Amino acid sequence: MGNVGEQNANDARTMLAAALGEAGAGDVLALRRVYDLTSAKLFGICLRISGDREATEDILQDVYVKIWRRAATFDASRASAVSWLATIAHNAAIDWRRAQLRHDAAPEGAFDTVADDTPRADEVMMQDEQRLRLLACLNGLERQHAEAIRSTFLSGLTYQQLADHLQTPLGTIKSWIRRGMLKLKVCLGDA
Repeated sequence: MGNVGEQNANDARTMLAAALGEAGAGDVLALRRVYDLTSAKLFGICLRISGDREATEDILQDVYVKIWRRAATFDASRASAVSWLATIAHNAAIDWRRAQLRHDAAPEGAFDTVADDTPRADEVMMQDEQRLRLLACLNGLERQHAEAIRSTFLSGLTYQQLADHLQTPLGTIKSWIRRGMLKLKVCLGDA
């Protein structure tokens, strides 16, 4: 059951990336497919930020104009298509929100002095993608290698503590971790 759902999600991602690529080449029908596949999600992102349904429709129109203009610059090796599109929607809604605040109350430049230490939405999405990719690669390792890496790098055990806990020679532990790290490096594309 999980494999079917995962396969469907992969198919949807592939279809979206292909449509985005075709839109980048100037195919208007491909942009329509991108719209059909993503408008509900992007509308939700814009509505959450703007809090104004009518304004959200205008923002969403602006989002798809930007997507049309920028589709040729989409790079699937840097982010998934949906993350790329969500970032455009998020930024457009934030721009709209800032413009509204500028017109409503705050004097010009008032927000320049307010520090925002929270990570940006696109940064959070990229970190989530990297984390999921790492976990998928880690789950693809042999059980002993994966467990040794988790215990040392995520739980903070030393190699000796892990060897003592598993009652396994220290050299074997080091070997499992080294082999696992090499496979992780290949899986993550860093080799």
